[in-house]
Amino acid sequence: MTNHTAKTQAFRELHVPGKPFILANAWDIGSARVLAKLGAKAIATSSAAHAFTLGVTDGHVTGEQAVNHAKDLNAAVDLPVNGDFENGFGVDIDNVVSTINASLDAGLAGCCIEDTAVPTGESYDFDHALERIEAAVQAIRQHENDFVLTARADGVMLGNYDTNEAIRRLQAYEAAGADVLYAPMLPSIEDLARVCAAVGVPVNALCAGKFTQYTVADFANIGVARISLGSALARVTHKAMLDAANPMFSNGDLSLLKRGAGGGEVDRLLSR
Repeated sequence: MTNHTAKTQAFRELHVPGKPFILANAWDIGSARVLAKLGAKAIATSSAAHAFTLGVTDGHVTGEQAVNHAKDLNAAVDLPVNGDFENGFGVDIDNVVSTINASLDAGLAGCCIEDTAVPTGESYDFDHALERIEAAVQAIRQHENDFVLTARADGVMLGNYDTNEAIRRLQAYEAAGADVLYAPMLPSIEDLARVCAAVGVPVNALCAGKFTQYTVADFANIGVARISLGSALARVTHKAMLDAANPMFSNGDLSLLKRGAGGGEVDRLLSR
């Protein structure tokens, strides 16, 4: 069994409805290794968190940059790595197919494909959104290696359509062959429960914003199989920097620097 095959098989087996695992979104090699040492079972990229490391905002990273970043994380850890690949880095079906092929060539265990244009935030019409997922599935089937495709319905999060439309899209993506379904930031956990009940494949939930009030057990109780962090953990690190740097530069108060992790502890976590 190749390393790629073993990682993908392990990733697929983690997806059990009602027994969710945390898909830990990292933003560089260091954070990926630390998260792995702390107990993560799989690593994902985050389009926003990666963009922050490049000094740009979400939606302004190229497909080549994103895939190479994911490839670097995959080489750095012994865990499955999933790519957050936005809309496949283009409107056309060919863009999606190219992204899928590049993901497989990079040895990734899976990736997400959204139904929304980047960075404008306009959702594709139903037929085009479905065609893109169908093309992704067909591209995967042309390869010998297994690959976990997550199909996303982002329109609720962006205010473009409601939960009913998200369910209609996710059911169509499931019928097309998507392995995991994902509608981030639904209006409520009750809406998320509706999604889980309406489909027959694993559902990913985003733990950000209002959903941070819930526990892993709460997500398990409604049938979620995977919990993504998105850019939330990266934003926690940015908040720590803001909290320490603002008083430092405004009035010379350096006291919050004492909250940093010890060098020895970090060195231990960074080791392979």
